[in-house]
Amino acid sequence: MSFYLFFTLHILTYVIAGGQSDITLDCGSSGNGTRLGDTRSWAGDISSKFFPSEGENKKSIASSATFDDHTVTMEVPYTTARLSLSAFTYVIPVTPGPKFIRLYFLPARYENYNSSKAFFSVEADEYTLLSSFSVDLTAGALRRKDLMKEFCVTAFRSSLKIKFSPSSLIPDAFAFINGIEVVSMPTDLYYLKGAHDGITIVGEKSLYFLSNNTAALQMMYRVNIGGQFLSPNRDTGFFRSWEGKDDLYLTIPGSGLLPVETNYTKFNFTKIRNYIAPVEVYQTACTMGNDKEGNKKYNLTWEFPVDSEFYYMVRLHFCEILEEVNSTNNRNFGIFIANQIAEEYADVVEWTGGKYIPYFRDYIVSMYGGEKKLNLSVALQAHDAWLSAYADAILNGAEIFKLNDTKGNLAGPNPDPIPQDPSPSQQEEIEAKKSDRTTIIAILSGVVSGVVLLSVLGFFTLRQARKVKDSASREGTTRGSPSLPSDLCRYFSLAEIKAATNNFEDIFIIGVGGFGNVYKGYIDNGTNPVAIKRLKSESSQGAHEFKTEIEMLSHLRHRHLVSLIGYCNEDREMILVYDYMARGTLQGHLYNTENSPLMWKQRLEICIGAARGLHYLHTGAKYTIIHRDVKTTNILLDEKWVAKVSDFGLSKMGPTTMSKAHVSTVVKGSIGYLDPEYYRRQQLSEKSDVYSFGVVLCEVLCGRPPIMRNARKGEVSLSEWAQHCYHNRTLHQIIDRNLTGKIAPECLKKYSEIVVTCMHDNGTERPSMNDVVWGLEFAMQLQQNAEDNDGIGGAIMEANGEDEVAFFNNNNSSWDGTFTCSWEESLGLRSSGMTKISSSEQGSTTDESMKGMSGAVFSEIKDSKGR
Repeated sequence: MSFYLFFTLHILTYVIAGGQSDITLDCGSSGNGTRLGDTRSWAGDISSKFFPSEGENKKSIASSATFDDHTVTMEVPYTTARLSLSAFTYVIPVTPGPKFIRLYFLPARYENYNSSKAFFSVEADEYTLLSSFSVDLTAGALRRKDLMKEFCVTAFRSSLKIKFSPSSLIPDAFAFINGIEVVSMPTDLYYLKGAHDGITIVGEKSLYFLSNNTAALQMMYRVNIGGQFLSPNRDTGFFRSWEGKDDLYLTIPGSGLLPVETNYTKFNFTKIRNYIAPVEVYQTACTMGNDKEGNKKYNLTWEFPVDSEFYYMVRLHFCEILEEVNSTNNRNFGIFIANQIAEEYADVVEWTGGKYIPYFRDYIVSMYGGEKKLNLSVALQAHDAWLSAYADAILNGAEIFKLNDTKGNLAGPNPDPIPQDPSPSQQEEIEAKKSDRTTIIAILSGVVSGVVLLSVLGFFTLRQARKVKDSASREGTTRGSPSLPSDLCRYFSLAEIKAATNNFEDIFIIGVGGFGNVYKGYIDNGTNPVAIKRLKSESSQGAHEFKTEIEMLSHLRHRHLVSLIGYCNEDREMILVYDYMARGTLQGHLYNTENSPLMWKQRLEICIGAARGLHYLHTGAKYTIIHRDVKTTNILLDEKWVAKVSDFGLSKMGPTTMSKAHVSTVVKGSIGYLDPEYYRRQQLSEKSDVYSFGVVLCEVLCGRPPIMRNARKGEVSLSEWAQHCYHNRTLHQIIDRNLTGKIAPECLKKYSEIVVTCMHDNGTERPSMNDVVWGLEFAMQLQQNAEDNDGIGGAIMEANGEDEVAFFNNNNSSWDGTFTCSWEESLGLRSSGMTKISSSEQGSTTDESMKGMSGAVFSEIKDSKGR
């Protein structure tokens, strides 16, 4: 039976069996149309059965697209869109089974809506396909005019609901869609039960994989290696597009790189189904070339950027099409995926039993790392000639799919914005500023030379007068603020800031606060990402706070303090430029967020880092610095999850003499974090920061904000509720559910003691930040010991919380079981042999010396039973 007859009968059987769904929707349109390379008719969704008009759907708008770039081909489905400021849902009648879902987007203007404001999520039944997705950012990073996202999901009912929801975290965000395509697939196309001889796990010993049809996939890449682009009409009935030009992903191809192809068409589909890939995929390939003499000294490597923190399925297509390769061991090579061995000895002829027999191999690999994007590499390594007749390798096609996580989520982060080159006017302004500076420097040089000459001539006659003047000046100097320290940090012109943010384009906004917007920008010709805080004129943080932050941060440098790069103070604009913190705020990983929840040890590390930063402010600088606005939004996380304390606009210098323990000042801070003693007496001390940090520790443990006005009575204030639960031994009621069963009881007890002592009503009874650092390190050691011992002497708390309650009430435990100990005892200072440091000693302790001391202490408590 010929291939084409076999394929036709297969698809016909599939349709008769009720498995075929083929739906193409032109969203926001009322007519029908076709698109290039696709003979199907695309139906408008207006008044269609696929888009019910009741409920929230009524608020959606059908709009035409306007695009300034005339090079864009405005064809179906990109000419119109469905958009809304609230959620809307399409209901697609289907037969249960796996489906392709393809979503089409065009970044453009739609009536009064610009797609740069569109941030939204897409759900298909229980799967999350996209989250806080930005079409503009994604298309910009890919340098595409339009965008298509393809997913494979399983429909379990007779209808598939595809819901679009604007992000609740972005003001005025809306959702939109230009086109939707739903196509059924056989269960063995990508869901591998019974498809062929299995799947290979790369670098992992145990892992769930696609043995059934319950997983969801996102197509990341589908490439016809060594061949040309294949349009949907040239696919095997599923309307997939196959990308050509695989050299875009090749790293160093080497001199022997050789695309090969054959005109042979009578391929033998005895090893795989004939609809797995088009014949054209197997007619072309990429090899290193035929070399019977020397060995290949390079790997043939492709690199594909993918989202971090997911598993991926890599499907490699093979077919031996070279005349001279016709038996086993003719061509034998290794395959590496993500720099790990996938196949030591790949031999296509051995796998298939001959030539012109298409075949594929599937691999699962995890991609985890500190960055948002990682390169998933596929490398072929030719074996030496003595192992193989031809020192060569071959690959015909590659497909890469992201697998959903345990919550059914496929959504990855948006790519970073790409700055455009400065406009001609901005470039002229920047050059003019540089020219002005050069002129000023030249003039000043001449003036300085003249002044120096006059000074030398008048030195002896003016010497005595200058001494008198200097003495009088020193006596009359007040503690007023000096001028902005441009010598200690960089000054940016407004033109440079505008160029870094595309003139403050909304798509570059990464944070919003009472002070104004924070933008992600790029400086130094687009090479360095930075965070740019632009204070709005009506902000409660005015010129004084702006100046305070510059003065504070320009003199402070510490691993756990955010670094100020520079500022701009021009044309009534007050702008601060910081190091870019890729992970955002601590709060953004605790609650009301679409980020994955932090693990307990990760939270502890962040708390320890922030505590070290505050300890440095209190004791490591020339003067005691009180932050006065410690909260989770002011603790930022860099790419490697290192915590850095930020926002010093409200900071104040502490008492300068030993006779004073506080500074009298107007109360400032954030509701929920404010020290009650400071509020009552208007007396500020470093212990006010300790109280606020105690609230931060509560947030980290509980995963909720410090104030919830709609909560039940007694639970509105997190600090009050946490202390109440602590003293009533019901702490398990407030722990973040994501941490249930993850915290060792000893660690929880120590951590909660630190929290409560930090929030003591009387400031003198609170620990210093030095003691808090030590206590948190002790809690981390207890957690680590419990995990290392697999529950011996420190079993991890059970999910129902009962073991935790029993632990806290167990008076026979090696712990004393009391909750009224002094803070020295609660932080483990007495029993572990630590000596409390006096306040004067704390003032002179440096970060480095403290590291050495704490290291010595914890070398003595590695045994969890040591206390």
